[in-house]
Amino acid sequence: MLRQMAPGLERCMYCGDNLGTDIDHFEPIAQAPLRTFDWQNHLLACAHCNSNRKRDRFPRDPATGDALLVDPCREDPADHLRLYLDSGAYDPLTVRGEATIEVFGLNERPELVRGRRLMFAVVKALLLTWQAADGAAAEEYVAALHEIHHADVLRTVLGLRRSRPLALAVLGPDVLGALDQLAAADPRFST
Repeated sequence: MLRQMAPGLERCMYCGDNLGTDIDHFEPIAQAPLRTFDWQNHLLACAHCNSNRKRDRFPRDPATGDALLVDPCREDPADHLRLYLDSGAYDPLTVRGEATIEVFGLNERPELVRGRRLMFAVVKALLLTWQAADGAAAEEYVAALHEIHHADVLRTVLGLRRSRPLALAVLGPDVLGALDQLAAADPRFST
């Protein structure tokens, strides 16, 4: 079930890059032992995010005690994090976004920032190639888009469609046209 919930092809639910090999307790066992076997407290994570970055770190708001990390299963990370496609870096939109960027090193790890930036080029190329393909080849490109690393890049690209002038400036008319066609053909891409 966790593999199905993970972005892309079983990617880490925190960084979106590495293979999700660990089951992370979102709220650490040390802080919430009664949630050890709570299904809704489990996330698929890579070993780096789980064991090297997060470990038992779970920042809380000092005033309310609420969790400051974004739970990607319960909320939309885009409400807390803005991804800049040209740089591959995140900008926090909220205190929770800031804590998530810091705990998981989302901007400190050069391979993540570079990977997101390069994946933007891949998404644009896949959209244009899909537009020119047909039949089984077109289906392969759709499958590749659906299962890419850094699924947050595709999600950001899809979100650009809500702001036509910005989408046109960032994607260009050809890629935006391909994206519009794909969204009309496949509801998974109409977000």
